Amino acid sequence: MAELTGNLLVAQSGGPTCAINASIAGVITEAGKHECIEEIYGGLNGILGILNEEIIDINDEKAKSIEGLRYTPAAALGTCRYKINFQKKPEQAARDMDRLFEVFAAHNIRYFFYAGGNDSQDTSHKIHEEALKRGYEMRVIGVPKTIDNDLPHTDNCPGYGSAIKYNATTVMEVGFDVASMATDDGSCCIIEVMGRSAGWIAAGTVLAKRGNPANPPHIILLPEIAFDEEKFLAKVRETIEAYRYCIVVVGEGLKDKSGKEVGADHTKLDAFGHPVLAGAAEELKEIVQGKMNLKTRTVLLGYAQRAASHFSSLTDTNNGFACGEAAVRAAVAGQSGYMVKIVRTTLADGVRWSTDLQPLGDIANVEHFLPNDWISEDGLMVNEKFVEYATPLVEGEVKVPTEGGLPKYVVLEKNKIEKKLAPRA
Repeated sequence: MAELTGNLLVAQSGGPTCAINASIAGVITEAGKHECIEEIYGGLNGILGILNEEIIDINDEKAKSIEGLRYTPAAALGTCRYKINFQKKPEQAARDMDRLFEVFAAHNIRYFFYAGGNDSQDTSHKIHEEALKRGYEMRVIGVPKTIDNDLPHTDNCPGYGSAIKYNATTVMEVGFDVASMATDDGSCCIIEVMGRSAGWIAAGTVLAKRGNPANPPHIILLPEIAFDEEKFLAKVRETIEAYRYCIVVVGEGLKDKSGKEVGADHTKLDAFGHPVLAGAAEELKEIVQGKMNLKTRTVLLGYAQRAASHFSSLTDTNNGFACGEAAVRAAVAGQSGYMVKIVRTTLADGVRWSTDLQPLGDIANVEHFLPNDWISEDGLMVNEKFVEYATPLVEGEVKVPTEGGLPKYVVLEKNKIEKKLAPRA
């Protein structure tokens, strides 16, 4: 395919992770190696910022800042949860597409990279198809990201390994604390982690057990398995009798037998119209205290689990960086309409990682759930198949520079380029 010359635009979307900036660093680093890419731009706050022509000049950033993205949490370019929705808002979606391509043309954007999860890959897919429809020559590649680890066709998603490394460590440490305070009457602690539909994050805390049934977590409640109160309480009693304390990990999207989310607040909706989640642990606490009269505390890990770059996985951030590099190489080679995926090869001396491409149409709005045969028969734990899968994802430590005893993260200059269009209507 003939070489395509023009400018590059990269942006981020959805919830941040410890590895999303590593992917952006990979895109920027690889882009600098190709003469066909003239200018490297960043879209502020994802597709929403691009619609508002909020674009920064990456070439103005210091080389040390770009390198520092590999260990800096959050979304360095800013993010959003804006969805171009042709089904529910066709007129608005059509206007959005017109505006996007006005921005692309005004700034000669010929390479577009979007790092994000399910909805972000859907956006990338729509933009790729629209470019073909309009005859606008541009190459679009999605870069995977999400601690939820629910994108299909990729072995794992950058950000997931770091999240479960932190969560498993936290479960281990909380377990030491609760065990040391446990009286003859027993004590229970319920730790809530992210994961609306899929239980990958909750499952990852099993690594804290290190193969010992006595170690926490003692119970893992997954969104894929309907909550059975009687079975749950019986397991809590059994654990208290054996160890005097019980550590429960629950995915925020835990559902009852009718499919209703246990911790949902239906009076509040998020940007996508979903009920706000953050109450599963409290609901379970009320059940345990009410039915067992057992001292119970809750821990809500919240944003910490996706922002803890001080203890992120080197394997995870390296894979994130590699995905960014691979995206640029694919686009320069003439590919468009794909997401980069991570491929695992298991050898006698360990796991090797590589990248490949998957059509965006296979990815967009498709959720990948925890396999049934990775879950224990009683539905309250995951098994060795999952442990074998997850263990390599948390290996290695990222060396984060410090200042005054605390991490020294980077902040981009974010020098905006001159706008060429009238404000968005």
